[in-house]
Amino acid sequence: MAFSLVKYFGLSTTFDPLHKNLFSSKPCVSSFFSKKIALPKCNIMSKKPLYISAVSGFGHVNEPNESKSRDPLVQCNAYEASRPPISIEFDEETKIVAAHKFKIGLYFATWWALNVVFNIYNKKVLNAFPFPWLTSTLSLAAGSFIMLVSWATRIAETPKTDIDFLKALFPVAVAHTIGHVAATVSMSKVAVSFTHIIKSGEPAFSVLVSSLFLGQTFPLPLYLSLVPIIGGCALAAVTELNFNLTGFMGAMISNLAFVFRNIFSKKGMKGKSVGGMNYYACLSMMSLLILTPFAIAVEGPKVWALGWQNAVSQIGPNFIWWVVAQSVFYHLYNQVSYMFLNEISPLTFSIGNTMKRIVVIVSSIIIFQNPIQPVNALGATIAIFGTFLYSQAKQLEKFGKKDE
Repeated sequence: MAFSLVKYFGLSTTFDPLHKNLFSSKPCVSSFFSKKIALPKCNIMSKKPLYISAVSGFGHVNEPNESKSRDPLVQCNAYEASRPPISIEFDEETKIVAAHKFKIGLYFATWWALNVVFNIYNKKVLNAFPFPWLTSTLSLAAGSFIMLVSWATRIAETPKTDIDFLKALFPVAVAHTIGHVAATVSMSKVAVSFTHIIKSGEPAFSVLVSSLFLGQTFPLPLYLSLVPIIGGCALAAVTELNFNLTGFMGAMISNLAFVFRNIFSKKGMKGKSVGGMNYYACLSMMSLLILTPFAIAVEGPKVWALGWQNAVSQIGPNFIWWVVAQSVFYHLYNQVSYMFLNEISPLTFSIGNTMKRIVVIVSSIIIFQNPIQPVNALGATIAIFGTFLYSQAKQLEKFGKKDE
């Protein structure tokens, strides 16, 4: 009986190799109903590891007449490596959202890259050819020529305009012309980084003009966001190593002009069906007509001819490519920004514009090796951070108006 129990539970007894006895006198299990099982006294002498051959046969003794073949409880199937991988399919809405995000990211990257290239070549041209009125005129002329060719070749759809559209566009074009020339004058006198630091104070001018001329009032958080903007710009201006009053005033006038441009654009272009690309094309052409006579009166062809000869003699033929590059890239980056407005919210555009200034400032410092003091860098950081806070406060104001 003891032997059968041992066999049933799969327990072995001590093997004595000296006496060659298969079973020792002390079995491992003295009794089946014993309360204590002296397992530590058992010596399992086996050099081979134990395996469970099948789940179905675990703890079961085969009968003599029982068939050895059993259906396994667990079935493992092996597949060839040549089988096609599992494909994950997304619904149509997920694909549309992903495509839209990719398009927005591509717009941001293109906008910033074109703006950086324009500022670099614009500064190179102005260093060798310090005539900002002609440089501004060439930028508008290049954009107008590009769009005329696009309309003639059917690359872009010709806009449907009328006299009302042109009347509404005229004040926008005047403000755009003043802002463009003022910014170019500023860059001809000071570093690109300093011009963009001062231009980051544009939100302060927006609140000031809207309060004085339009009678608008704003919530307290929006007014508080102007404190770091004004303070940062003032700190950067005071600590600027190459400060120039003309350059500083040019950037300030540019801020004021672009604020009026935005106000006139919002008022006069409501209900108009002209897209962003064609809208900026019409704006460039009208600005070109406004600017050309003033550029001739302020600088004049004789001065331009002497300056052009001097620049070509110093730089060489590359100067011509610099002029072409700054003119073309000015139109391209502005065109992309106007196309961008149709795809994103004003808040996203404001944040993107703030990040654009950071990219331009850092790129210009690296390329032109402009010396900058830590206090100057701190002022620029505070001003740009204030611009970001302004965009956030502006968005909260819109949400508050919707709730009302």
